[in-house]
Amino acid sequence: VNTVIADKGYDSEPFRCFVRQKGGRTVIAKRNYGKDIDKSSMDRCLYRYRHLVENAFARIKQYRSISTRYDKLERNYASMVSLAFMLMWLPMYC
Repeated sequence: VNTVIADKGYDSEPFRCFVRQKGGRTVIAKRNYGKDIDKSSMDRCLYRYRHLVENAFARIKQYRSISTRYDKLERNYASMVSLAFMLMWLPMYC
């Protein structure tokens, strides 16, 4: 993973250092602690994708087998997630 996109809950220097040590970069909104916040350091275009990804995962939670993870094998679970996303995006293109 080259880029970690997260919300303000993950804004901590130890977390940012951990990601940098692994060779990645962070796109995390700064918390408002009353300090001078450098908002230009965050890539706003990449941060917008976080919202899209969160909404996509919220929409596939309607499939019970995914939200409760009935599948014992990882490949079966991955197949169900793929199927759920296909069923979600198919009406957009038909």
